[in-house]
Amino acid sequence: MNPESGRTKALFDPLRLAAKGDILAGELDARLLSRVVDRVAPGADTTPIAWSLRGNYDARNRPVLQLRLDVTVSLICQRCLQPFTLKLAQQNELLIARDEAELEQLDSEEPEVVLAGQLDPQTLVEDELLLSLPFSPRHAEGECVARAPQGFDVAAAASNTSPFARLSELKKGTDQGL
Repeated sequence: MNPESGRTKALFDPLRLAAKGDILAGELDARLLSRVVDRVAPGADTTPIAWSLRGNYDARNRPVLQLRLDVTVSLICQRCLQPFTLKLAQQNELLIARDEAELEQLDSEEPEVVLAGQLDPQTLVEDELLLSLPFSPRHAEGECVARAPQGFDVAAAASNTSPFARLSELKKGTDQGL
């Protein structure tokens, strides 16, 4: 039993999935994933992740899992500290190593390798989502909403002359006098 989600883990054999060319698919709530929940903006809404795992073989006839995620996640912008949504449609191919020796060999050659055995799709989905989320989430350039502190008069601040502008004028006067 998985204490975080209250359900039994649905383990699968990736080599068997690849051999049969089968597909596993489902939906998870990102807010129930322990390593993702602190990355998602707070709120009561669910954050469904539609996922699928397809067993297959690559061009070199090696077993692979083709993992696909579709999610729209709410994140906190690190510039303005306001929430924004990020749509992810991620697809990745995970090479399957049959044993530890093959894992070691493939891991030095390939970017994404998993060890065969009983795998949990929830863990694979959570790993892929974590790798897909930006390290420092931000709105697209120019989309941040700058918020002034309460009681701060933006118009008055904009009309005031910068102290550096006055300093520049003083400097020009002394440069011309020399």
